[in-house]
Amino acid sequence: EVETVRRGLQPVMEGARFEKVELNRPDLRRPLPKDFVRRLEGKTVTGLGRRAKYLTADISSGEVLLMHLGMSGSFRVAATAREKTPGAYYHERSTARAHDHVVFHMSSGATITFNDPRRFGLMLLVPRSELAEHPLMREVGPEPLGNAFDAAMLARACANKKTSLKAALSDQKVV
Repeated sequence: EVETVRRGLQPVMEGARFEKVELNRPDLRRPLPKDFVRRLEGKTVTGLGRRAKYLTADISSGEVLLMHLGMSGSFRVAATAREKTPGAYYHERSTARAHDHVVFHMSSGATITFNDPRRFGLMLLVPRSELAEHPLMREVGPEPLGNAFDAAMLARACANKKTSLKAALSDQKVV
């Protein structure tokens, strides 16, 4: 589902500037970063990506907006008349406005709303140069679609595991 969200956000977020950021609460699973709004408004999203279950948005300031949907979070994209909602990648989720915690108004004309009824999602701002060493990123295993990932690496990661292959492959620390 993370890949689906990333591709759904890409046409309306990548290359666009944060014109306005609305916070409807100061925290999600964790407190939102200090000066979150100030650090985003006026900045441009230079690229979107993913790392494990995290969405990443590279920001023109040199920081990365690290986002996790948690168990119940979703992004709702409202596009302008000239932009279509991201078609096949868009799946209607909660529209309960009480759970609209963060709203991004983009220069592309899109409004991107993070809705999370259970507040298990998170958003952090991390300097790009420190992302690989961030505690959340150190906890995840190698990327299965990365060039370094191969059968030998998977075999080493699964060696001496006392679990089913399915459970091992679902463990973010393995893959």
